[in-house]
Amino acid sequence: MTTKDLELTSETIVAFIGDIFNRRGADSYLGEQVTMSQHMLQGAFFAEQSGAKDELIAAALLHDIGHYTNEFPEDALEKGVNNYHDTAGAAVLAPFFPRVVTDCVRHHVGAKRYLCATDPSYFARLSEASVHSLELQGGPMSDTEVEVFRQNPNLDDILQVRFWDEDGKDPSLETPPFEHYAPVLQRVVDRFAIKT
Repeated sequence: MTTKDLELTSETIVAFIGDIFNRRGADSYLGEQVTMSQHMLQGAFFAEQSGAKDELIAAALLHDIGHYTNEFPEDALEKGVNNYHDTAGAAVLAPFFPRVVTDCVRHHVGAKRYLCATDPSYFARLSEASVHSLELQGGPMSDTEVEVFRQNPNLDDILQVRFWDEDGKDPSLETPPFEHYAPVLQRVVDRFAIKT
């Protein structure tokens, strides 16, 4: 059975994501000095070290999963969904994770644009690659975009995940492997499955 044929359920999604990390995690990360898995694991590590709740550890770990949406079954993305990695990632996670997780994934690019528009010191934190991608993503938000973005009920969590995202680019930082975070993901998935 190929990944395209796999039926994703609350029982299979965490192992499926783990397989992506194991097979594709060594991919380079858009001009940064870390791999994709190093970057995402560092985000989760910073979240865990800060005492964040499971949902934010999951969001920090999965914020860039949209770079791998080609790994998901053909029907995982609804037709017409924007294929940008933030939106695409949120769409493939939405059946299994609560809104706070998918909002953090969906809006982590917007959060960078928001912070560059509202916090003069934030731009100085960006890596060279992140500055380049900011330009491609539309640059700092306009005043109107800022006002709309502020309406998200998960704004504080989205911004926190963005800070961990920006910090997760240290090639010398050692983190636990994906397997360390798999139980966290499963707890979040299981709690969400009970509510839906």
